[in-house]
Order: sequence, then structure tokens, then C-alpha cells
Amino acid sequence: MATAIKVENLSKIYRLGEIGTGTISRDIERFVKTKILKQDDPFLRIGETNDRATKGFSDLVYSLKDLNFEIEQGDAVGIIGRNGAGKSTLLKILSRVTSPTTGKINIKGRVASLLEVGTGFHPELTGRENIYLNGAILGMRKREIDRKLDEIIDFSGVERYIETPVKRYSSGMYVRLAFAVAAHLESEILIVDEVLAVGDAEFQKKCLGKMGEVSKGQGRTVLFVSHNLSAVSSLCKKGFFLKNGEAVLGINNIEKCISSYQKGGPSSCIWEGEIFSSNGLLKLYKALIKTESNDMVFTNDADLTIEFYYQVIKKENRHLRILFNIETQDNVVCFSSGMFIPCVNEGFFVAESVIPKNILNKRIYNITARVDYPAESIYIEQQHFLSFELHVLKNHSYGIVFENEPNGLIHLPLKYQIRDYIF
Repeated sequence: MATAIKVENLSKIYRLGEIGTGTISRDIERFVKTKILKQDDPFLRIGETNDRATKGFSDLVYSLKDLNFEIEQGDAVGIIGRNGAGKSTLLKILSRVTSPTTGKINIKGRVASLLEVGTGFHPELTGRENIYLNGAILGMRKREIDRKLDEIIDFSGVERYIETPVKRYSSGMYVRLAFAVAAHLESEILIVDEVLAVGDAEFQKKCLGKMGEVSKGQGRTVLFVSHNLSAVSSLCKKGFFLKNGEAVLGINNIEKCISSYQKGGPSSCIWEGEIFSSNGLLKLYKALIKTESNDMVFTNDADLTIEFYYQVIKKENRHLRILFNIETQDNVVCFSSGMFIPCVNEGFFVAESVIPKNILNKRIYNITARVDYPAESIYIEQQHFLSFELHVLKNHSYGIVFENEPNGLIHLPLKYQIRDYIF
């Protein structure tokens, strides 16, 4: 099998704050040595890994560090990792949207990318005109696009608005048309970031089916980034697990990558965010889920505790609230809960909520949370910031012996009684 993508010693370094060396003379020296003389950057210092959970001491950070992998033609590869792991940066480099700091990339064939909502679209052009624009960017001739045009419009489901400037499209319409263009135009490599989450469930299913078709049926290479591990598992046979810009696992079996991700990443995942109001400020800086055994293996016979670490920077005579959903990988909400946070004292606090044992069934779960002031529109929300896999102990599942695993989103051990009935 031919190699479609080969990456060697790939790194991407970003400078925090000030851009440039600070003086024109040093900028010119950097340009001459790196671009003309092909020497190392004289002003590049060793940076830190991109770990948002810790405060760094350098103004340079590695978004990606020393990546090496090969992807074969026709492979469908799922790239997984928590927020800030470097997934989108990697896709942008492979799509030639940005360049690497160091390393080499060899790509065989044309690349069609769907990175962000509206990327590659001109807002003043109609949907039809943007189809031809994207095709031209990919190097396709007009007759090639003509041949696919009706199929693209039909798949997107926006035929009624195809002559309307795309600046008037909703985000869902943007994604529908953008995916239809990327999937149907004749490129050898299809790169899709998390933007499919904007579409509805029916369209997401349609897109996953199309990506499976182009990979298995047409022999095209697919790179897919998503926090929906069920979708990644169903589409991809291979995976790539990134953490803080580094490869935890190179190109490997997708189930092995997901298992490693579940054990090493989400259970202690960090969620950073701030919520502002007109007269106060609260910072939610960490959230985690843990079990009584504290061995990172979640089973149905033990309570699960969700902890939110936060700081009240300015006290107020009112409360914030944290709302969270427990969801399946298919984005079905099992149940919702929440808690009120008093802001009457400044300082650092931990708010915790306990999920009782013997409630959840065996599957992988995601947690989405929102922090807000009641009756106000100011809020922060983070989807799928924590994930965990629950295992059911068959020997004492809920105190009842089942022939198979109990089904349903949740299991409620309802009280029951047996009484006499007299006819």
C-alpha cells in the first residue's frame, strides 16, 4: 500500500504575547539565516510543552513536538485528544494553512479540508459560486466540478438557498455545504475537524456514512478529529492519540488509542474558563471525576464524584450555578444535574456532586457543563470536557442477576414488594 502522508520530526512552536524578535535588525538576521542560508533560527529558545494546567516560565510553547508517523492510502485515521492537545494545529499544517516550525511533511495527492465553519468560503459569493471557488482552489477544472455539482447540492440539502450569498447562511447550512463540497470533489485526502458537531444528528450520520464510503469504497485517505469517540470508532480502523502536543500513541489500532485516551486523559482532564459579569468575576480552573477506589477504573458498584475547582475573585451577594449533563457518545443526555455556588466570600473552593452507584449502565460517557448566573445570558459552556468508561460487575449488578447487560440509558433500582391478592 502506498504512503499518502509521511511526517518526520514535526514541531510547531508559538510565541506567547509579543511576536517577532523585538528589533528590525534581529528580524532581518533571522530571515537571512533561516530562509536564505538555511541555518537554524538563532533566536529560537527551547519551549515548553503545551500543558494548560500548569503555569509556564517560557514565552514559547510547543503546540506540537517531534511527531513522526505515516498514513497509508485509503486509511481512515481518527485523531483524538482533549482540548488543546494540538489536533487542529496538526490538521492545519497538513492542510497547508500554516507551516511547521521544524520537520518535514510529504503528502501524495490533493487535500480537501473542512477545518472551521466557513473556511474557504467567500461570504459575498453564493453557494453555487463557492462550490466552483473551492474546486478551483483544489486544482479542479470547471468540467470536473460541473459533473459533481448536482450531487453536491443534493447532498447538502440547501438547494433552496444555493443562489443566496453564504453570509446569510446559518452555521449549520455552512457546514452542510462545506462538507458536501469537500467530500464530493475529487481529492485524494479528506481532512475533517470537529465542525460536524454544528450539524444536526441526522446530518452527522449522513456525513459519517459518506466518509466511510470515500475511504472504503473510493480508496481515499480520511483524517477525522472528533470528541465523539463512538463516531471515531465506527468510521476509523486506526487512531492517533495526542496529549499536550506529543504523540502518546502513534498510528495504531483505534480501539487501543481510545482505551489509552480513556485511561490517561479524560479522567483527570483540566477545564479552564472564566465567567464575567458587570460587577464580579469567577474563574473555574479545573474539573475532574474520580471514584472511591481511586484507581481510575470506574465500576457500577462505587459512587462517582465530579469536582469543580474554582476561585471567587470578587465577592457578590448572590449565587452562580453549575449545570452539567451526563451524555452518551451519541450526544444523548442520560440525565442533568447542577449546584449553586455562593460568591459571598473570596478565595478558592471545590464544589462536588456525587453520582450514586448502580445508576449508570455500561458504556462510555461524556460530561458537558455550563456555569452561569441565573436569569442572565452571561455564561461559559464546555462540551465533553470529561469522559469516562463505566464497567459493570456482572456478579452483583444492582443486586439482581441479569442474563445480559441491563439496557437503557440508566438503571434505576426501584423498590418493590410482594403482597397477597384475594379474589
